[in-house]
Amino acid sequence: MSKSIGQILKLKGSEVWTLGSSATVYEALALMAEKGVGALVIIDDSKVVGIFTERDHARKVDLGGRCSQKAFVHQVMSTEICYVAPETSVDEAMAIMTDNRCRHLPVMVADEMVGLASIGDLVKASLDEKDFVINQLKKYIKGDP
Repeated sequence: MSKSIGQILKLKGSEVWTLGSSATVYEALALMAEKGVGALVIIDDSKVVGIFTERDHARKVDLGGRCSQKAFVHQVMSTEICYVAPETSVDEAMAIMTDNRCRHLPVMVADEMVGLASIGDLVKASLDEKDFVINQLKKYIKGDP
């Protein structure tokens, strides 16, 4: 059975780096570099309004001819956001990411963000699960208890 997003958050932690939409792209990039992350959840008035990623920077700032110091996050952030709940399975979350071509899913309980699941988190969980099944099958074949 596939792990839930809540189980992944328990293992990796639920810390999410956020920024307001009026910040400059440069400020967002500086925070991402400082924290070693590839995405920030954008929050205004305690509400998730977007996600800003390295991909947004590359495609909408650099290729768009904008200047990181002068462009604002709200001009280039992704605003069509998919969400998941802690009880969502890894398989369901991967399907959501695939269908919607997104790489980050805020994890919500009611209107409160409790974490962020990335494609990397889901791939790792999926591989860990497959490794477990393979090891169990090897033990079974060998006759180990």
